[in-house]
Amino acid sequence: MDYKNLVAKRISEFVELDVETIEKLLEIPPKPEMGDYAFPCFQLAKSMRKAPNMIAEELKGKINKDGFEKIENLGPYLNFFMDKSSFGKGIIELILNKKETYGESNMGEGKTVCVEYSSPNIAKPFHVGHLFSTAIGNALYAIMKSQGYNTVGINHLGDWGTQFGKLISAYKRWADEEALEKEPIKELLRIYVKFHDEAEKDPSLEDEGRMYFKKLEDGDKEAVVLWNRFKELSLKEFDNVYDMLNVKFDSLAGEGFYNDKMEAVVKEIDDKGLLVDSNGAKVVMLEEYNMPPCIVLKSDGASIYATRDLTAAKYRKDTYNFDKSIYVVGKDQKLHFNQVFKTLELMGHDWAKDCHHVSFGLVRFADKKLSTRKGDVILLEDLLNEAISKTRDTINEKNPNLENKEEVAKKVGIGAIVFTYLKNSRERDMVFNWDEMLSFDGETGPYVQYTYARGNSILNKAGEVNGEADYSKLTSKEEFELVKTLEGFNKSIVMAIDKLEPSIVTRYVIDVAKAFNKFYNNHSVINVEDEGLKKARLNMIEATCQVIKNALNLIGIETVEKM
Repeated sequence: MDYKNLVAKRISEFVELDVETIEKLLEIPPKPEMGDYAFPCFQLAKSMRKAPNMIAEELKGKINKDGFEKIENLGPYLNFFMDKSSFGKGIIELILNKKETYGESNMGEGKTVCVEYSSPNIAKPFHVGHLFSTAIGNALYAIMKSQGYNTVGINHLGDWGTQFGKLISAYKRWADEEALEKEPIKELLRIYVKFHDEAEKDPSLEDEGRMYFKKLEDGDKEAVVLWNRFKELSLKEFDNVYDMLNVKFDSLAGEGFYNDKMEAVVKEIDDKGLLVDSNGAKVVMLEEYNMPPCIVLKSDGASIYATRDLTAAKYRKDTYNFDKSIYVVGKDQKLHFNQVFKTLELMGHDWAKDCHHVSFGLVRFADKKLSTRKGDVILLEDLLNEAISKTRDTINEKNPNLENKEEVAKKVGIGAIVFTYLKNSRERDMVFNWDEMLSFDGETGPYVQYTYARGNSILNKAGEVNGEADYSKLTSKEEFELVKTLEGFNKSIVMAIDKLEPSIVTRYVIDVAKAFNKFYNNHSVINVEDEGLKKARLNMIEATCQVIKNALNLIGIETVEKM
């Protein structure tokens, strides 16, 4: 039962406000002893011509109390106390009935959302910074899908641009074929870094790189063959990481996919009278919108990021007819997307307002910033393997006889890293700390996964319990707070969609784990003699495990039955 909605409906019977407005006005009191919901009566003072405290007292006497333990007025507030027995029974049975579909809804039915995420650069290492986009996008994809949206996951691979001209130049000068076959990304990174080192001594190399990219855009056979080779070698290596993370996409249309589609978009911009010359380049002037020009074609006629993003946006609208198109890209690209979206708007595309840049911060390692040009990168695959290894060491120390040790180490180790990336607001920078992220205490992935395993262990130990669950006996503060937390799952999902912020679901599952452990540390389960109470508590634990599993699944983390 949605008690917030019930409160709003009961109040609406006696005031001139609709249910939706009342729901927005309802507050959660600062202390549980003050009730579960509080309605401030200030807004009614003018229409009812009474002091707010008098209105609260009058409404208390009129409102139907069925489903509530009591209704009290506290000054200008009308406070509602839920009936703990019926509330607990309703929520727990609903979860046990819906199981893996608990938390889902059809609010997005008939609507399509494109989610662009991950998007690593071909021929460069898949480093730890890429996990931000990958984890956030993967979570948003799953969260929206759970609410009935038709979601389209797009890996907009960075497989085009001047860097490929530079790479072709570097390949022709310094590539080691044997090394390229054995460790392709490592060798491609080596020659890419060498190119930039040499270009600092000989700036003409930069011109050579631009020349090779122009050849690639013009379809030069040798350039295209090399580009395809770099791409195939890279995708093979990327797939190892995606398999470890259990991340999939509906489209792998990278920047190069739009090469034969850009000309029509450039023509459309020109036909709308938006394209002007600027030092040989073709740009859209955005000065009146307090932005520098959006470069569409460089002075040598080559495309740029904006050209490809404008083309991709139009292609996605034409292909998927999206209601919303999301770009999960770092916050340093804010200006770029503002320019692209404003240009789309100036082109007359009213759907430009449905395009959203979902930005995120940086990953830091002891004040060190990652740089592909300098070769200063930490490979994501190495990081994930190290997390698995460290988790395996912990298991060997604490539970050496654990079954499926490797599977548990993988799920907990990788889950710990993904959880850390999604734990805080996506725009906050993340400082990498092994001890903190792999800890079984505090707000971590292992803590939540251990809570799930602990709940599962209790259920297995208890076995079958005779008789019916007596939910009227789930009256303690800890039990009620846990059930209230379980009831809020869908609300956290909807809020995450509204704010395009997966950390809301991550914080929610931390709250569930905390509420469960508070209950478990204060109340016995296995040794309870009252069969009705024991069954009710076991059902509550089963419901808790189900919600933890469902929530972790939405943020791309698998649960383990034993730890």
